[in-house]
Amino acid sequence: MPELRKDPIIGCWVIIATERAKRPNDFKPEKDAIVGNGSCPFCEGNEKLTPPEVDADRSSATVDSPGWLTRTVPNKYPALENSTSLDKSSSGMFDVMKGVGLHEVIIESPDHDKQLADLSVDQIKRVIAVYKRRSLILGKDERFKYVLIFKNYGLAAGASLEHSHTQLISLPIIPRRVIGELEGMKRYFDQKKKCVFCDMIEQESKEGKRQICENDDFYAFCPFASRSPFEICIAPKKHQHAFTDISEGQIDSFAKILKDILMRIKVLLDNPPYNFIIHTSSLNGNTNELCHWHVELMPKLTKIAGFEWGTGFYINSTPPELASECLREVSV
Repeated sequence: MPELRKDPIIGCWVIIATERAKRPNDFKPEKDAIVGNGSCPFCEGNEKLTPPEVDADRSSATVDSPGWLTRTVPNKYPALENSTSLDKSSSGMFDVMKGVGLHEVIIESPDHDKQLADLSVDQIKRVIAVYKRRSLILGKDERFKYVLIFKNYGLAAGASLEHSHTQLISLPIIPRRVIGELEGMKRYFDQKKKCVFCDMIEQESKEGKRQICENDDFYAFCPFASRSPFEICIAPKKHQHAFTDISEGQIDSFAKILKDILMRIKVLLDNPPYNFIIHTSSLNGNTNELCHWHVELMPKLTKIAGFEWGTGFYINSTPPELASECLREVSV
């Protein structure tokens, strides 16, 4: 019989369709057409095809030229654009302001044919260090209240270019989803005097039913109220409200568990498209010490349809207990 499960953080409900549980080989992820890398703007040697870089790991002091390990550039087609003021206004009952923000692309490797899962742990560490570095820089701008780091892998997950990259957007408002999480974390703390994520990791570790893997600093599991098949959460074991507080040692641990998880879904689910998002505390006077930063990773195996749009509920055809069991069995 189906189960209704309530997310312990934001309170939304998920339907776990246990009677039609799907295993990994029941999904057929959409495959992208393979394109040549000759005109790819993110490839080494094509630096002039992007806006001027704002950050790069290089062996020399050159700029916008070959010889880099990671490279960060402004998005050529940004969702938001840099501007000096927000210019808030209203049109009757409707509120409006300028679409102010900075939208950057972090090119994870000069190699066109390697995805994040294929990179060495050392190279993934460099990528994570860029996440932190750019977040700290953009977080100093008082116009911005949140920095969102996210990755779209595969056309079905929203990637417009095949070359592996992550995006970073600084926002003048705190996203509604983040507000919901922060409110839920405070509500839980007020009731139980504990961090909801610290409590969740403790319970998941004891039960082991939804655990995938762990190391000294991080824990990976399929959430109890997973919204989609094989949804994964990665969180630091130690309470840490902001991603930018990650230490050098934690960067090493994070790189290892991120590669581990990405390889597991690549092997188990036949290299599916996916999205991952780093959820962290807000900025500039809005910091919330009760926040526990974490990563949400969602393979793109199903589509959102009318029921989900109409109710805000999600239907998940793979119970997280089954998903985590299958993921644990993968050798990486």
